[in-house]
Amino acid sequence: MDVSEVRARASEFPRDPGVYQFHEGDTVLYVGKAVDLRSRVRSYADPRSDRIRRMVARADRLDFAVTDTETQALLLEANLIKRHQPRYNVRLKDDKSYPLVQLTAHPVPRIEVTRDPDEAATVFGPFTDKGRVEVVVKAIRETYGLRGCSDHKYANRDRPCLDYEMGLCTAPCTGEITEASYGEDVESAVRFFEGETGVLSDPLRREMEAAAQAQEFERAANLRDRLDVVESFHGGGGEAVASQSGERAVDVLGAAVEGEKATVARLHSERGQLVDRSRHRLDAPEGSEEGVAEVLAAFVAQYYAERELPDALLLSERPDDEELLAWLDSEGVAVRVPGAGREAKLVELALKNARRGPARGDELGALSDALGLPRIERIEGFDVSHAQGKSVVGSDVCFVGGSAEKSGYRRKKLTERNDDYANMRELIRWRAERAVSGRDDRPDPDLLLIDGGDGQLAAAQDALDEVGWDVPAIALAKDEELVITDSRVYDWPKDAPHLHVLQRVRDEAHRFAVQYHQTLRDDVKTVLDDVPGVGPETRKRLLRRFGSVDGVRGASVDDLRDVEGVGEKTAEALKSRL
Repeated sequence: MDVSEVRARASEFPRDPGVYQFHEGDTVLYVGKAVDLRSRVRSYADPRSDRIRRMVARADRLDFAVTDTETQALLLEANLIKRHQPRYNVRLKDDKSYPLVQLTAHPVPRIEVTRDPDEAATVFGPFTDKGRVEVVVKAIRETYGLRGCSDHKYANRDRPCLDYEMGLCTAPCTGEITEASYGEDVESAVRFFEGETGVLSDPLRREMEAAAQAQEFERAANLRDRLDVVESFHGGGGEAVASQSGERAVDVLGAAVEGEKATVARLHSERGQLVDRSRHRLDAPEGSEEGVAEVLAAFVAQYYAERELPDALLLSERPDDEELLAWLDSEGVAVRVPGAGREAKLVELALKNARRGPARGDELGALSDALGLPRIERIEGFDVSHAQGKSVVGSDVCFVGGSAEKSGYRRKKLTERNDDYANMRELIRWRAERAVSGRDDRPDPDLLLIDGGDGQLAAAQDALDEVGWDVPAIALAKDEELVITDSRVYDWPKDAPHLHVLQRVRDEAHRFAVQYHQTLRDDVKTVLDDVPGVGPETRKRLLRRFGSVDGVRGASVDDLRDVEGVGEKTAEALKSRL
């Protein structure tokens, strides 16, 4: 590649963190990571060493994968270097891997930090800072008493070991705790690694405060330092990827459809580590209107016909091909469409990569011209999701410069009713009122995109007129991909770049709404729901504060009353019922 080719290709890259690769044919020459892919790759137009200059001259193709964080980019770069052994990268000879946390498949699981997890273990990680991970695992053991001993030491004991005396284990080996109660403590640890920080931080904070009141200042200081690590763990300690028991290889697929072209992004995870990714282009038959589910079904059938199947497939939408699903089931492949948690974040990342196709040109300029509006840079997309009027939610996603801006995403529970027009009117009125009153910290968008047709757009415009928020609104009808405004209907060519940008916003608003709806619909109920005065929010606060139902059961009335939303009457009811 010459200098002009590198600059031209770099201009097509996003300004997101991620990993880039220089190829010569099918050979990977170099793998690098970047906080800003476009800026970093552009620097190769002026190489600073002969080695890099030779590499760039040999390369005939550049590729990239976006990530959510710099940590993910670091880990993916390391794993890609191990896998492809690029000649222009500095390569470690000891094949050192990043630390993981595993909960073994034993009926009474062991928790430990490892670089070589067991086949059937539940694995979290990889993490970049082993010291931080060890602090967290020790805090979990001190809080929930999970064992760290080998199965050999665990078996045939007649009295607890020293870990029990030190408060690091509840000694299930000698029956000091039942397997069922121990299992609840294991579940609390899982919830922490899945992102529920309060499961561990709340008990540590109470212990720190108690130590300070008892004037045990050195112990309080140590607990404070540990609490700092725990509270910052999910923000900077690493990116945890959970794999269910027995699942060694997991593929994550996200698809984006643009007219008669589609892109499927594949992320491949082994033993909880993200080790590879690829992007695949598909052509839809001329005149067809394939959706994401149909594209994924076609891709799975063709891609895995000649390759080894993974243990699980995580998909952005469930294929509607029953024969395909039956085949996957017969091969022992679990198929999941996650609505929330770590698996959902992986699917989001796959979707993000699928939507990062080749350069689209000035699609926003073309959109502005086509609609006869001033320059459009900021678009907010809206959709509503519910199940026959139950668990009704609305999504508000934000795109800036044609790319998703996650910090601008919002969501809202809506009145439970089976009326799409009324639901959309309520959602848009909520957004407009916040904007007009100055309660929304985001800039006003240049365009509102409504997922739906004439009815949804009319409902949205009614809300805008009532509140007096002057922002242009259009709708995108999914069946025929018609763009609807208050004055006319556009039927743009399926390959029009300005249609594609609207499709990306619409699809993301739909995905975000469905994910929130599934989270509410699948909300797990506990015995706490049967206690008068305890609603969903209070239940969440109780579990976050005390870690489990057993923790709530063991709390005093005074401790219960410390939880927001729990008064004396509710606290007494909790003690009585539990």
